[in-house]
Amino acid sequence: MASAHVRGAWSSTLIKLALGTSALTCVSAPAFAQDAGPAAAAVDPNEIIVSARRRSETLQETPVAITAINAAMLENKASANIGDLQGAAPGLLITQQNSGAQAANISIRGLTYADIEKSQTPTVGVVVDGVTIGTSTGQLQDAFDIAQIEVLRGPQGTLFGANTIGGVINITRSLPTMEPGGKAEFTYGRWNTWSGKAIVNFGDGETWGIKGWYFHNETDGFYHNAIRDTSAGGSKADAYGASVLFKPAGSLFDAQLSVENVVQSFEPVVSNLTNSTELFCGLIPANECGRNNTTDLYTVFTLPAKSSYKAPNATLQMNYELGDIKLSSITGWRHSKEAQTQDFDGSSSDLYYVDRRQKYTQWSQELRAAGNLFNGFDYVVGGYYFHSKYSLTQWTRFFGFDPSITPMEFDQNAQTNMGKTTSYAFFGDFNWAFADKWRLSFGGRWSHDNKKLTNSFASQGLIGSGDANFTKFTPKVGIDYRPNSDVMLYASWSRGYRSGGFSPRAATAATASTPFQPETVDAYEIGAKVALFDRKLELNFAGYYSDYKDMQQNLTVPGGPLGNQTITGNVPGGASIKGLEMDGTLRITPFFRITTSAAYMKSHFRNFVTCGATANAAANACGTGLVPFDYSANNLIYAPKFTASLGAEYEVPTSFGKIIATGGWRHITPYDEQISQDSLTPMLNAAGQTTAVTVNGNDARVRTTTQDLLDASLTFNFDVGDKEAYFRVFGRNLANEKTTTHAFTVAGLFSFGMALEPRTYGATVGVKF
Repeated sequence: MASAHVRGAWSSTLIKLALGTSALTCVSAPAFAQDAGPAAAAVDPNEIIVSARRRSETLQETPVAITAINAAMLENKASANIGDLQGAAPGLLITQQNSGAQAANISIRGLTYADIEKSQTPTVGVVVDGVTIGTSTGQLQDAFDIAQIEVLRGPQGTLFGANTIGGVINITRSLPTMEPGGKAEFTYGRWNTWSGKAIVNFGDGETWGIKGWYFHNETDGFYHNAIRDTSAGGSKADAYGASVLFKPAGSLFDAQLSVENVVQSFEPVVSNLTNSTELFCGLIPANECGRNNTTDLYTVFTLPAKSSYKAPNATLQMNYELGDIKLSSITGWRHSKEAQTQDFDGSSSDLYYVDRRQKYTQWSQELRAAGNLFNGFDYVVGGYYFHSKYSLTQWTRFFGFDPSITPMEFDQNAQTNMGKTTSYAFFGDFNWAFADKWRLSFGGRWSHDNKKLTNSFASQGLIGSGDANFTKFTPKVGIDYRPNSDVMLYASWSRGYRSGGFSPRAATAATASTPFQPETVDAYEIGAKVALFDRKLELNFAGYYSDYKDMQQNLTVPGGPLGNQTITGNVPGGASIKGLEMDGTLRITPFFRITTSAAYMKSHFRNFVTCGATANAAANACGTGLVPFDYSANNLIYAPKFTASLGAEYEVPTSFGKIIATGGWRHITPYDEQISQDSLTPMLNAAGQTTAVTVNGNDARVRTTTQDLLDASLTFNFDVGDKEAYFRVFGRNLANEKTTTHAFTVAGLFSFGMALEPRTYGATVGVKF
């Protein structure tokens, strides 16, 4: 035994020395706890423990802009999925993108990736139990089995990787309790929407535990198809899986294996927003042209379409306490298979109809070590590997389908993409309490990405391919000062990075083989976290400035079989975003709590110039028939100037249990959803030729209205012996706001949009045991 103890001490010392040496090459942030996951409990029941910096620490002592939502908050609000968080955290938007299964458009501080293609990475990372979801498909997670959600605002590349330039939504699911028990509930609501969900736990109470779950969600959809006189936009989804937790008695080792499968089918519909300036308006019935982007959205004319989605995934987490060093390993695997047809022109005429079939697989492995190098200095260091591959084949019917065309000839319209991504990184994150009440946080991440993509048309064969490498070091440094236990002031600078790649919709050899470059951001932030009146009032403030360089944007340019193509390019001058944020909690009594948030943001592009087609173009660097188009006056997308929220929760103890009432208001000012063209101002030379074109903002049809979203719920909890039953009634969007969640115009041909769910309501019955 003594020999083993000596060997363990020497091993611990050697690892400390190795990590201390590596700290010279990897630099970033925190200091008080070493756990990689949330702590089991806090001394103060009002404190929330977060793991935003891969350590367990209280929300108020974490020197980053972060909002935490726990399981009880989600349950009492009757949250269906993480989309219900929109507007609840400062500067956060989450809308559904029905061109992909469980796909989300997520924006934090004006940064978003409003697309479903798998060759590119999101700007906001969704991390589930330590595993990053590599695409926007699958990000819209169910809220039933979530223990806590942490919304981190601003670049989080040091600890979370390259696809977190806008921020991170860090989701922790509930652990197996290791004891018999569970919960189940049934919900029914408007649109013939219903769900049945259950979680069952079992174990020996100490060494092992297993958790199994099954979720079913179904709805007829809130659209009305005027051609078929039926509901439209319906969906059906099942998610099931199991998680096993193993903690050997007397050991400092634990492991958790989770396996899940998601199966979904739905009808993807869009609303026709084509107007008289576009070609398709002359080819469709008059009542389907020139519609508004509010109340008209909910009546559709689309042809039948269907999407199917299967997505198995697995996660293995392991931790080992080696002396005062904690070693962690997280292995993740995700696979998806999708088949989707969609009528994108949104009319009863068959003008633009697609059939998309794709497969995607990702593997990731993260290894971390955390501990204290010496008193007042703690660290998290590690390495990360990620690999993904995907294939996409898309058939397109353009201007209708001629029945005389044979299936083989129809296949000539097929476009195929094959892509691979391989990434690896090394990172370090450090906290040094260098003086009384002062702490220095510093660190960095070295990332290398290899991207490969081939684009092919069946009628033309391979049109282009690309293979490129991108390498970046992203540092971070911050300082915080705590004059007392109730106040913390902090300031930080960090650099975010989003990898380059190739355009999946490129339709010419030149555009398919030319990579777009990485985008970077230098983010400066100052903040304060304050607790007053014996911690009954907590207020958090942040001010930031983000300097984006080579910002990636989707652009429609000439070329390809259909005359135009969508490619991803870099904005030469980038963009500037600055803002102020606030969120707070007031606990008036132990049973009455008020929450609030607000965010003001101002953003603009710098030197956003690209080449576009126009008649009578003067000779210039863009080439024949092309001239520079200046988009610098356009708004950034998914970047509302102001958002605010106010919520209240009141609990009333009763003889049978308790009653909980919640109410909330979320305010979101208008924002644009696509870089597009409203009116144009041409610049002419003496010969009357166009030398340049100024774009006067985005098309008004891709702009939302002001949203004031009102939600409420009333929950009756009943104590039945050692069990708990509950009954809940709820309403969402009670003011019946109607606007788009996503809208798009296609180069003078047609336009379409997707609608915000209108007023809905329902009831839930459930039991916990």
